[in-house]
Amino acid sequence: MSAPDAIEYLFELPQYANDDAAAKPGLERMEALMDGMDRPHEAIRTVHVAGTNGKGSVSSMVAAIATAAGLTTGLHTSPHLTHVEQRMRVDGTPAPREWLVDAIDRYRPLFDRVEPSFFEVTVALSFRYFADRAVDLAVVEVGLGGRLDATNVLSPALAVITNIDLDHTDLLGDTLAAIAREKAGIITPRTPVLSGVDQEEARAVIADVAAERNAPLREIRDEVSWWVPHADLSGSVMDLETPLRAYDRLHVALPGPHQETNVALAVRAAELVVPAVQTTAEPVYEGVRDLRALTGFRGRLEVLQDQPLVVVDVAHNPPGIEAGLRTLDRILTKRGGTLYVAFTAVRGKQLDAVARLLAEHDARVLPVPVDTPRALPPDAITETLRAHGVKVLDARPVSVALEDFHRLAQSGDVLLLTGSHKMMELLPDAWRTRA
Repeated sequence: MSAPDAIEYLFELPQYANDDAAAKPGLERMEALMDGMDRPHEAIRTVHVAGTNGKGSVSSMVAAIATAAGLTTGLHTSPHLTHVEQRMRVDGTPAPREWLVDAIDRYRPLFDRVEPSFFEVTVALSFRYFADRAVDLAVVEVGLGGRLDATNVLSPALAVITNIDLDHTDLLGDTLAAIAREKAGIITPRTPVLSGVDQEEARAVIADVAAERNAPLREIRDEVSWWVPHADLSGSVMDLETPLRAYDRLHVALPGPHQETNVALAVRAAELVVPAVQTTAEPVYEGVRDLRALTGFRGRLEVLQDQPLVVVDVAHNPPGIEAGLRTLDRILTKRGGTLYVAFTAVRGKQLDAVARLLAEHDARVLPVPVDTPRALPPDAITETLRAHGVKVLDARPVSVALEDFHRLAQSGDVLLLTGSHKMMELLPDAWRTRA
């Protein structure tokens, strides 16, 4: 297959959770893929990370620490930001396009027979790539839920659950307990699990599942304490203490108070699975400080321009968007400016709840068109936002929103681009390479 033909074939597979062809429950297709690809997931040592928000951050930090410790480290995350190869990285470098094209060509008869989804195929290809590269450790982020997620064919060395909130309620359940049970589906018998969940209802479910499976449960609230003497949009400085050691003045690349628990989870997870961390703290310091260089991780309250301030954040559900808005509130209070939000949304992402948040934070919102099947059109976004009292400006593409803001904004104003992982792809090249 030519490269364009292979990539077109991949993207023509059923893609979305609300697509009946993509959302068939069960792991039978994934097991069939693993059988047809020589069961690559059994050849790699893994950390499996689930959660409502923060799982991408935690996965990337664990991988960064492992790479800093000298391990050849695979990292599977989803969705990708600009290129599908970003879902399968080794030591921060995406899989080569040539490898991906050859693998699609090699396994196309298998794919045609099994009829998997796009996500199942990309997970399977990630496992095959990591096995081909003989990684020492692979950190694998769950796509949706946990129990029936395609990644759940793994038998990991450690399972991590970042947090629980109401998201994908049509698929995972409409209570914290129901969602917690789906996330806890990644817990495997006699395998340690590390949890950052803080709601009692959800904690009880995770504890029950861990006990049922004789899996040692560690809760971050009992194992790690921290203090943050300094924080801004460049990140934070943390003093953190674990059962292994105290980390003084840990420089964290990711901004926002919502990242504090993620850092604690990542550091403790690394202590449990990266042997070198048992003897030296240096990989931890390097990993959380140089996260982007070590993993290619981007798009979490990432500053694209300082004056006036432009920030991109790929949060796409109410808790994630609220975390970004709260972080920027502190900046706006100091600057005395106005918050503008270039915003897009997809179906099923609780737009009413997001609208209430945008109104609460007195945002001026510019709806952004996105050419994907799940994206809501700007007029639908506008109608919902205005119904909740949000000040909505004329819709415009991201490139135009950036030009207008750069030209017209006051020095204290802030532009936040958020609502979807697609925001990184929509950025003009000149802006995407600024940070």
